[in-house]
Amino acid sequence: MTDTTTLPKSTRQLETRRPPARRHFRRYWQLYVMMILPLCHFLLFKYAPLIGNILAFRRYRPGMGPYGSDWVGLAYFERFFQDPAFWRAFYNTIILSFGNILINFPIPIIFALLLHEVRAPRFRKFVQTVSYMPRFISTVVVIAILSELLSPSSGLLNQLLGKLFGMEPIYFVNEPEYFRPIYILSETWQYTGWTAIIYLAAITGVNRELFEAADIDGASRFQKVIYVTIPSIMSTIMVMLILNVGSLLSLGFEKVLLLYTPSNAMVSDIIDTLVYRTGLTNQNYSYATAIGLFSGIIGVILVSSTNWLSRKATGESIY
Repeated sequence: MTDTTTLPKSTRQLETRRPPARRHFRRYWQLYVMMILPLCHFLLFKYAPLIGNILAFRRYRPGMGPYGSDWVGLAYFERFFQDPAFWRAFYNTIILSFGNILINFPIPIIFALLLHEVRAPRFRKFVQTVSYMPRFISTVVVIAILSELLSPSSGLLNQLLGKLFGMEPIYFVNEPEYFRPIYILSETWQYTGWTAIIYLAAITGVNRELFEAADIDGASRFQKVIYVTIPSIMSTIMVMLILNVGSLLSLGFEKVLLLYTPSNAMVSDIIDTLVYRTGLTNQNYSYATAIGLFSGIIGVILVSSTNWLSRKATGESIY
C-alpha cells in the first residue's frame, strides 16, 4: 500500500477524493452495462476475424480444418505481387479512391459552410433534411435509379442529349470511360448531406465571441469563414481526412460490384472485387486472404502517415 504521507499535499488530496473502484462502478453501472453490446460487437466482428488472417500463410483445403493444412509462408504474397490482375485492381483502386477523396472530401465542407450562412432557419433545415435523405437509400436502389436515368433507350439523360444536341444514345453504365465519373458523382449525391452534419456540428461549437470580434474588426462574411470558421473546425477536418485516407483501399464494394460489367472490367475491377471473385467465386480462400491482408496493412500505414502529418500541421492527433 502506498504511503500517502510521503506524497505532496495536492496528490494526497487527490487520492483522498478519488472514489474506490467499487463505489465508482456502483455509481455508473448503467454506463458499463451499455458498453457490453458495442464491446461484444467489436470483439466478435472486428477482432475475432483477425485470427482468420492465418489463412494467408497456410494452404487451405476443405476438410482439413478451418485454418488449412500446410504452411506456405509468403508464397501467396509473392504470387499476387507477380499477378497482373492484382496490379490492375490495385491501380484502379488507387485512381478511384484518390478521385473520390479529391472531389467528395471538400464538397461536404463547402456545403456545410454555405448552409451555415443561410439566415432563414426553415429553409436551412429543409435543405439539410433533403441533402442527407439519400444516405438512407439502399445501394441497390441507387444503382437501379442510375440504370434508369442512364438507360440508352429510355434514360432521361440520353433523351436530353438527343433533343438538345442530337447525340446518339450512350450506354453510360457499359462504357469504361464513364464508370469513374458515375461512381464519384453518385457518392457525391448520396453522402454529401450526411457528411456535412459532422461539419455543421463542429461549426455550431465555434465560440460566438470570435465572430463578434471579427464583426468589430469589420470582417465580411467571407472573411469570417476564411479566418474564423475554417481554422476553428480544422481539427475536425483533419480527423475526417485521416478516416478517409484510412479507407483508401476499401471502396464501396457493393456499388462497384453492381456497376461492374465485362465491358468496363478494365477500370471497375478493384481490390475488393478481386478478393470477392478470388475467394468466393474461385474458392481460393488463402490467396484472397493474402490480398485482403495486404490491403489492410496498407490502410494502417496510410492512417499512421496521415495522422503524423496532421500532428505536424495542427499539433493534434486522434490517437
